Amino acid sequence: MAGGRARALYEEQVRALPLQERLTLLALLAADLAAEADAITAAPAPDIMELEGLGKALWQGIDAQEYVRRLRAGEPLP
Repeated sequence: MAGGRARALYEEQVRALPLQERLTLLALLAADLAAEADAITAAPAPDIMELEGLGKALWQGIDAQEYVRRLRAGEPLP
């Protein structure tokens, strides 16, 4: 059952609280989730330039023009 643990916690602990305490708990949860969401969205996006040069060893000894010619001709590639 999805959320079974949360539901059990709610039924056993939270539901028994007075209304004002439940509202306070709700506000605390909302603030906590908002702070977590802010932390996630504040993370910088990866810089595409960090990929520069990756895989260049794969192309060692391969002539780019010959590769393209063979690709266009449908010939087997190295």
